[in-house]
Formats: sequence, structure tokens, C-alpha cells
Amino acid sequence: MPVALITGCSSGIGRALADAFKAAGYQVWASARKTEDVAQLNAAGFTAVQLDVNDGQALEQLSERINQQHGGLDVLVNNAGYGAMGPLLDGGVQAMQRQFETNVFAIVGVTRAFFPVLRRARGLVVNIGSVSGVLVTPFAGAYCASKAAVHALSDALRMELAPFGIRVMEVQPGAIASSFAKNAGHEAEQLISEQSPWWPLRDGIRARARASQHNPTPAHEFAAGLLKAARQPKPPRLLRLGNGSRALPLIATWLPSGLLQKGLMKRFGLKGSL
Repeated sequence: MPVALITGCSSGIGRALADAFKAAGYQVWASARKTEDVAQLNAAGFTAVQLDVNDGQALEQLSERINQQHGGLDVLVNNAGYGAMGPLLDGGVQAMQRQFETNVFAIVGVTRAFFPVLRRARGLVVNIGSVSGVLVTPFAGAYCASKAAVHALSDALRMELAPFGIRVMEVQPGAIASSFAKNAGHEAEQLISEQSPWWPLRDGIRARARASQHNPTPAHEFAAGLLKAARQPKPPRLLRLGNGSRALPLIATWLPSGLLQKGLMKRFGLKGSL
């Protein structure tokens, strides 16, 4: 039985992926941070583990558990992440650090910890990026930057892991039905303040936090597409799934940047000359 480890399985994409891989016959190790989420995953038949993807010691211990029980890891899905929303200067360096710790640094930390078991199985690493790493919007600068970094890291890891038989597939979702917008909205509300110069533009900030749920693709459809790609003898280097996942990168590529940015400013209530 092939073995998969998926991080961030409390809801949305992560939970849908866990369900899809389990239905396909994988032994699924599903991680979440909160105790109640771990309990629900256990009840659903997964090997659930409480895990902070930034806890190096916990990652090493889990890697050893998987090694002892299975001897290898066929698929690692680096899914854990969140969207920091709001003006970059309101969030400042601390917000950027938190965003990169979970969305970027953890990919390196998790993959490093599980490298030995991935190497034994000649496994696959799946990094969940975003089209937001290609088409950058206002009020999501930290998130967009983190996903652009995921793209760069995936390219580097793909080349560096190839000699060990480990493949890397980056996935750039479009709009997927999940709790992302709710969580992003909560992040935004932590920054929205009457003391901010961007207070008059708060409706635009909230609109950006909700943008990922505009006509979203169901999470189970996204998971089925990812599973199909992951099971190919040669998984694609880059996989785009979900509403907008193909159109938005094309817009970012072919539309003049000045025109694109003016359109995005108008969309989110910003005025001024570029």
C-alpha cells in the first residue's frame, strides 16, 4: 500500500486531498494543528497527527515513525498554509515573517525532514502554490510573495532532488471552495484599523480577502485532478487546477503590467497614478 503524508488537513483542500488519496488506496497520514481537527481525522480513518510544520523536532520524530512503520514515503503534499491579507506596510516585517514561516520556510523544513523516507521510496513532493504567485494583487502582497517563493523553491528542489529519484510537482490552484477566504478575512480584520492610512479603503481590503471564493471549483474536484496527476509515471512539473488557474497567469503574462495594475487598483478601490 503506497503511503502519503498531507499537511494542513483540517478542512478545504487538505481534507479533500486526504479523502481522495485514501479512496485511491493510500495509507494517508493527515496532519493538523488543532486537537479537535486531529480527532475528526482519526474518526474518519486517517492516521492523524498533531503537527506544527515549523516544529523541526516534531517533523524529525514523525519521519522516524513513518520510516519504522512503512520504510518509505511515496507522496508528500506540502499543503499547510494561510493567506495574510492587508496593506504590506500595515502588517510590516512581522506579518511577512509569519507568512513566510508557514508558506515558504516550512516547505524546506518538512521536505528536509522527510527526505530519507522519500529517497527510499523514490517518492513525489507536491508543493501547493497559487496563481497569486503569478498575478500579484494589492492587499495580498505578503501572500503573493510567499507563493512566488514557493514557485522558485519548487524549481530548485526539482533539480536538486532528481539525482535521488524524487520528483517535485508544483500545483497552482485557482479559486477552490474552502475556508481560505474566511481565514483570510480574519487575518485582514486583525490589520484593519482606524489608525491606518488605508482605513478609507477597508472595503477593498475585505474584497481582496473574499476574492478566492469567486465561483470556486469544488475541493473534491481539485483533489481528484491532483491525485490523477500525482499517479502518472511522470507527474507534471506544474499543474494548474480550479477556476482562473489558467486564465489569470495568461492575463499576467500578456497584458501590459501598467494596464494590469491599473485594473487591479480599480478593482480594489485604489486611486492614484502609476
